[in-house]
Amino acid sequence: MAHVIVDPNHTRADKLVLESLDSDIELWAEGKSGLSEHGGTYTIESHMHTAGSEPRQKDAKDALILSAMDNMNDPNHKDFEPAIFNSWDFPGLQSKQLNRFLLRPYTRLAQRVVRNKVDVVMFTHLLLYFSTSVPSALSLFLWNFSWLHGILHFVMQVSYVGTYTLMMHQHIHGNGILQKRLPYSLFDLIFPYITDPLMGHTWNSYYFHHVKHHHVEGNGPDDLSSTIRYQRDSVSHFLQYVGRFYFFAPLELPCYFYRKGRAFMGVRSTFWEVGNYLMLYTLYKINPRATICVFLLPLALMRFGLMAGNWGQHAFVDNEEPDSDYRSSITVIDVQSNRHSFNDGYHTSHHLNPLRHWRDHPNSFLKAKDTYASQDAIVFHNIDYIMITIRVLMKDYHHLAKCMVPIGDAQMAMSLDERAKYLQNRTRRFSEEEIQAKFGKA
Repeated sequence: MAHVIVDPNHTRADKLVLESLDSDIELWAEGKSGLSEHGGTYTIESHMHTAGSEPRQKDAKDALILSAMDNMNDPNHKDFEPAIFNSWDFPGLQSKQLNRFLLRPYTRLAQRVVRNKVDVVMFTHLLLYFSTSVPSALSLFLWNFSWLHGILHFVMQVSYVGTYTLMMHQHIHGNGILQKRLPYSLFDLIFPYITDPLMGHTWNSYYFHHVKHHHVEGNGPDDLSSTIRYQRDSVSHFLQYVGRFYFFAPLELPCYFYRKGRAFMGVRSTFWEVGNYLMLYTLYKINPRATICVFLLPLALMRFGLMAGNWGQHAFVDNEEPDSDYRSSITVIDVQSNRHSFNDGYHTSHHLNPLRHWRDHPNSFLKAKDTYASQDAIVFHNIDYIMITIRVLMKDYHHLAKCMVPIGDAQMAMSLDERAKYLQNRTRRFSEEEIQAKFGKA
């Protein structure tokens, strides 16, 4: 494809989405744009008398792509593709003997445990963490600590944290990932209290901050992780942003709940945060070296990673409608965010419907891509959130412009320099007067 780069490691769904977006760009380049100016999704019939054969063919192609993607997610369809591993799609695992003697029995077993039959991969990861992270941590505390083992343990956790965090992202939004019957429901309730601290999360803080706070405020002025008061391409502002989260979030979040009249929520968040730190203090007194490697280093890394990722997710905010989910968040189609982090790249889709299952994000995006275009949403490819943050802080807008997938006539008409300027304009901080005018709050 001439306009976008398709990585062979993209998920099948991402490849199909990029194929559709590339077709739109090619069609626009030929002077036959098939995108609606008013949002919504065209049907084949809507073009019959107004648009000629190419738009009808484009919509027919999109309909086929959507049908294929929906079938992949439908457990009752013959083309259903459960996710078993992050690194490989289901069709890539079609060795006859591998299927017969390992994958099919394993998949049947896992599907009796997980809540959604597509989520075999989450059972896979639970097995991985409880056969590696937990025994390794216990060994460091109870058997024989060595710095080599401690550092290797931390490196292993670094390789796990992205996927684990987005698995827990599905967990906290869906109130679990395993079957709602004993013993699975009990394990589903308990395991985060074991694995969260190993991955750098404090008990329930992800749930309270992300679900009960961030999604309520939506990067607005009352969002403690909002980016709108910061110049997003300023290193000093980024350091202030990260520093505030490091040192003040445990205090600010309960205060937020109290201000909003949700005192019990504030008490709960305080209880779990303080309880986690008391646990870390106690373990440090018992075995400081193991506590550093097993808990404190992952905690320091996770706090930075969460803020660096959120900065990239909400770096580009429209100056006119900053309260729009389409215009304050972005969509990223890349390998790291979508293959290894459960479609986390579809951040706008997630904000539009926080309860949407991770496998449904590409389908939802493709069905509503004309609405995304009419709302002037931003789509990137072949770059993840951390690299977006880095490139923004470097003010490397030309690189970001190259990674941008233009959607809608206005974006497609931009030159590379115009795209770079367009992106730069969306990183501007908002004054308190502007916040008052656009959000009705100071």
